[in-house]
Amino acid sequence: MVGLFVLATATTATIPQAWADVTIQNDRAYIGHDGSLHIVGEVSNNLEAPLGRVSVEATIYDVHGKELLTAEGWSLVNTIMPGMKGPFDIVVYKPGMGDMGGYTLAAKYSIHAPKSQVIDVTSAELKRSSQGDLFITGTVVNRGEITANMISVVATIYDRDGKVATVARTQSELDHLRAEHQGVFVLSVPEKDQTSEIAHYTLVAESEEYAAVPEFPLSTSLILAISLAAYIMLNRHPAMSGITKTPDAERYPL
Repeated sequence: MVGLFVLATATTATIPQAWADVTIQNDRAYIGHDGSLHIVGEVSNNLEAPLGRVSVEATIYDVHGKELLTAEGWSLVNTIMPGMKGPFDIVVYKPGMGDMGGYTLAAKYSIHAPKSQVIDVTSAELKRSSQGDLFITGTVVNRGEITANMISVVATIYDRDGKVATVARTQSELDHLRAEHQGVFVLSVPEKDQTSEIAHYTLVAESEEYAAVPEFPLSTSLILAISLAAYIMLNRHPAMSGITKTPDAERYPL
């Protein structure tokens, strides 16, 4: 079953009530270190069924409200279980996108069969390199009854306004993880300008067979956020890249 398009809250379109529980949240746009346009955010699943093959299409406008192009990105989480979110990153490699007026977003998805939520992130440590690059290292455990294959870990980084600052995904160092066994991961977040003043982040892990547990434990996330605060205090005025809103941004908001 394929779902209807769900428009982002920035638009004025009416969303049918039956599909209003799949929404796009916390989206924003920025220009990456390589000059490409990124539109990041989250697809929130408040239905009672898992979502799969979740994609988000962006329609991008110039400062006069004229449509420039459309671009598509996929959820970094393959299966979005009920009550969970799947971060996305739409990347446009085209010069001059920093002058755009705004965008609208629409999500498309399929209803999937349920999966057991047993791939758990059990520890994590946030580090900065001498060049300011952000790394997250940690461990995942397979609490299921069969071997888990192709385990991936997804990080969603949030800014102080609660928007998604950037997202990243990596594979576990093990191709497979037997039941009740533990593996390690190293996740690099390449957009260091977008992580200079992050407020918090979440981690989830999944495999081909299993879905992620709701999120990395809140208590540990708070500890990590506190450990990051020392770095933030030393970088009160980082050089940030972004997109300047235009007078038409209220109509086509970023």
